[in-house]
Amino acid sequence: MSNLKPLLLSVFLLFAASAQAAPSDDLIRPIQDRWAEIKYRSPAKQQAELYNELSEKVRQISAANPNFPPALIWEGIVVSSEAGARGGLGGLSLAKDAKKVLEESLKLDEKALNGSAYTSLAALYAKVPGWPIGFGDKKKAEELFLKSLNANPDGIDPNYFYGEYLIDQERFAEGRGYLEKALKAAPRPGRELADQGRRQEIQALLSKTAAAPK
Repeated sequence: MSNLKPLLLSVFLLFAASAQAAPSDDLIRPIQDRWAEIKYRSPAKQQAELYNELSEKVRQISAANPNFPPALIWEGIVVSSEAGARGGLGGLSLAKDAKKVLEESLKLDEKALNGSAYTSLAALYAKVPGWPIGFGDKKKAEELFLKSLNANPDGIDPNYFYGEYLIDQERFAEGRGYLEKALKAAPRPGRELADQGRRQEIQALLSKTAAAPK
């Protein structure tokens, strides 16, 4: 028994140290905040380079915290945002990089950040050109959007992006329904700027399609 107590103490200390060292979502909060600042407050012509700078920071977090899905998800989000800002062949190459990172995160934990990897990956499949130029695939995009909604049915992002996708497919009534649901999403603590910007995008898209077929 006297030998057991030191062993149990060692196990407890090892567990406590491991728990303390485990990465938390706080690591990515500065990335989230900076991404929102770039997207919603920075001039469009500067965004590509700003996203590039931010992608380097999130890659460092991913490298220092392997097997931490939230870092991979945000790496994918930032890189895909840079892809959209750059456009062209450079943007397509970045979109492929973002796709790879998001797929890696799904292998680790498809439920991380309420299934955000599905949302971002679906948006890539929806917006990237199809074969032979890119990997875009509308059918695959919808499949992934539905998975993202299954993981986070009331979230602002999955409802917004799926609504946008449906409107692009001229499924206006369906799309507007998801956009209106996105507007009703609960505020995300600490994501005030992102929520404000996203709601403005939703309102703009609803206004743009106000005269579309019901």
